[in-house]
Amino acid sequence: MHAFDQNSFLDVPVREGKPRSRGLTHVIDKGLNLREIEGLFDTAGEYVDIVKLGWGTSYVTNNLEKKIALYRSFATPVVCGGTLFEAVYAQDKVDEFKGWLEHFRFSHVEISDGTIEIPRERKLELIADFARDFAVLSEVGSKDAEVVFAPYQWVEWITEELAAGAWKVIAEGREGGTAGIYRPTGELRTGLVDEIEHSISFHDLIWEAPTKDSQAWFVKHFGPEVNLGNIPPDEVIALETLRLGLRADTLKEVLLGRQSVEPSPAT
Repeated sequence: MHAFDQNSFLDVPVREGKPRSRGLTHVIDKGLNLREIEGLFDTAGEYVDIVKLGWGTSYVTNNLEKKIALYRSFATPVVCGGTLFEAVYAQDKVDEFKGWLEHFRFSHVEISDGTIEIPRERKLELIADFARDFAVLSEVGSKDAEVVFAPYQWVEWITEELAAGAWKVIAEGREGGTAGIYRPTGELRTGLVDEIEHSISFHDLIWEAPTKDSQAWFVKHFGPEVNLGNIPPDEVIALETLRLGLRADTLKEVLLGRQSVEPSPAT
């Protein structure tokens, strides 16, 4: 009987190990308990690069300190959802928020204005301010499906926020893929993505891609090293198979290099 080294016999794309600088999988935690987190990392931990505690869930989680400590034990940073920051901004509690982040030992923070309007200069000031103590993920795009910004505005805002100190800029898509870079129907605004791509390095962006179809599109368009966000915990393994061409949606483009390969004749 042959002894097999797992993952050694197929020619799949080589992925950086954690902590990786590209091909990030940004996972959304909408209220996982400790056992579920342990199960996620037991099965898929090497593919989870950062976890977002969705919208304001971190504020109402009873065991927050334990959750963050558990994620930290898996060498995985945690960030609060941008909606919590917007609530903080709306109530003028920025200093209190900083103290709260420090108390719970967050290393990352998300700064968004998808629901609350924040003047551009003020948002850039906040990014620069928080970037002194945290890795900042800023977010561009509205959570309102009826709000549509011109592509040049997206490019301008992303450029400004990176210059202000953002580690990555998130392209808004919501957890359902129905706003921002998506139409209300869930269809991706591919022309918008193309315009952004021409001006911004895709390694500086995290594209929110909560559905299989959107994930497959981004992998086929940019390759396995694209940064994707708002990935449900139970879809982490499935996304990795898309990245490696081990799913029908990307097999030809990723695994076979877009070539049609005939199987070798039996001998």
